[in-house]
Amino acid sequence: MSATAGGPEGTATQSAGSRLGFKSGMVVQELGWDEDADDDLRMAIEDAIDADMVDGEYGNVVDSVVLWWRDDDGDLVDALVDALTDLVSGGVIWLLCPKVGRPGAVDPADIAEAAPVAGLATTTTMAVSKEWSATRLVAPKTPR
Repeated sequence: MSATAGGPEGTATQSAGSRLGFKSGMVVQELGWDEDADDDLRMAIEDAIDADMVDGEYGNVVDSVVLWWRDDDGDLVDALVDALTDLVSGGVIWLLCPKVGRPGAVDPADIAEAAPVAGLATTTTMAVSKEWSATRLVAPKTPR
């Protein structure tokens, strides 16, 4: 199912958890939450995993990380490295940033520069709500 312009308001958010690849039983860690975070998007993710997201104090491995990030939040490389701490091998970080033109928007070039420094590759960027876009970051597979 895809959200289309002209469809019911909120369609993109309602299916966002599934569109981001979240499934029931996954453990998802949420970092960088603040009052401007999209509550409908958060609920869509929690509905998709059929549980609450865990925070930075969880202390165990997680399947995925949702990182809310704004331009003035600090050093993105440091935040991405920190997000890797509890992430299971093969896990995904979803970097959620305000859309271009919104307060706190992050320049896509900044994400493209920060990801490889943190040991990550950018794979996909999509709109996930009216105010937020999501960039999928993964650790490149290395031969062993």
